[in-house]
Amino acid sequence: MTIVRNELTHLRRQPSNIAWQLGFPIVSVLLFVYVFGSAMEVGGEVDYRDYALPGMFAMTMSSGFMNTAMMVAIGKERGILDRFRSMPMAPSAVVSGRGVSDVIGACLDLVVLAVIALAVGWRPDGSLIQALSAFALLILLRFSLIWVGVFLGLLVPNQEAAGNLFALAFPFGMISSVFTPPSQMPDWLGTVAMWNPVSSTANAIRGLFGNPMPGGGSWIEENALLMAVVWPIVITLVFLPLAVRKYQNLSR
Repeated sequence: MTIVRNELTHLRRQPSNIAWQLGFPIVSVLLFVYVFGSAMEVGGEVDYRDYALPGMFAMTMSSGFMNTAMMVAIGKERGILDRFRSMPMAPSAVVSGRGVSDVIGACLDLVVLAVIALAVGWRPDGSLIQALSAFALLILLRFSLIWVGVFLGLLVPNQEAAGNLFALAFPFGMISSVFTPPSQMPDWLGTVAMWNPVSSTANAIRGLFGNPMPGGGSWIEENALLMAVVWPIVITLVFLPLAVRKYQNLSR
């Protein structure tokens, strides 16, 4: 909790970071719904807005892990992590504290994005329980990817190198079913997009929200709800121990 409070204090004292976190979802919605939306076709008489906005939720949750990597890299470069390591605290405290504070920030991002989506006319057609379940899946995806960000932030030598990692986040979110059904992509690219964890979460929440879903008919698409739970669990089981171990072995 001390680490969480420390991270949230830094966030409060750096309004530019808050503006970026809140501004990115807003600009993304306006860009992909109003600028590109009129040129997008997802099949049938489907309103592209109803297809794209749940995907935007998933992409926003998936892209946030690079901010985590940047903040961890800055803390390591400035010696903050070394100072924490010299204190009598659990080895996992810094990593888990960073994760909890990021989840709080993700909830704020999601609230802002949902308000903007409602303002532009998007409406969930499912029940309240289904809608809450969809938001829970989004937070679960973000929670799992936080550990990827922490690990990468500890892995890179400095914050400049961490900035270059944003090139990884862009295709991770874009090569998915977020904006276009994988069935409309070339076969090899469509296969990659189908098996992207972001696609599973995006398709699962579309079903829970009662919004249009891609109609490829593949196993991974038919079992999107299952995989929206399995993927985050697998990612967490792999990267959380890696992040803690990397933190313990810093400067060794």
